[in-house]
Amino acid sequence: MKKRLVFISVSIFLALTACGNNASQESPSNNQQGSHQGHSGMTHASTGEIPAGLKAAQNPTYKVGSQAIILNDHMEGMKGATATIVGAYDTTVYAISYTPTTGGDRVTNHKWVIHEEIQNAGAEPYKPGTDVVVVGDHMPGMKGATATIESTERTTIYMVDYTPTTGGEPVKNHQWVTESELSAK
Repeated sequence: MKKRLVFISVSIFLALTACGNNASQESPSNNQQGSHQGHSGMTHASTGEIPAGLKAAQNPTYKVGSQAIILNDHMEGMKGATATIVGAYDTTVYAISYTPTTGGDRVTNHKWVIHEEIQNAGAEPYKPGTDVVVVGDHMPGMKGATATIESTERTTIYMVDYTPTTGGEPVKNHQWVTESELSAK
């Protein structure tokens, strides 16, 4: 009976592990700074749902439907990938640090959370050092977490589709890449 219980437990663990390793997640980057070791738990909204109050950019550098090269390396396989722009929005973006509501190590300098993903956000942007509650859900344990604003930038932010340069399934509706993290193709 014990052998059967162990077998069932191991089978469940393997099934759950396999479910967590699909195209909607990415591998960690080796280029992360701070105690956060990449966005290995980052999930990508497949619906492309946009936070309430987010306004489309009137004159973005990269138009919806156009392509650009991703310059950042938030996650393995992003840097150098060709992105198709699926949304462009003018807003304030934040790099944040927070302890996941699900437990685990503190995530430092997570890029990016937008103003519309902060609970009860007013009209004015937050200043570095301000503690806020995040309603964005990019990573497990992010939604509902109290975060400290590390940096603030007013910019055009993009939602993009891309195929990782490291191979694998295409990533759809990745949120978010700043204008300075893109280059003309």
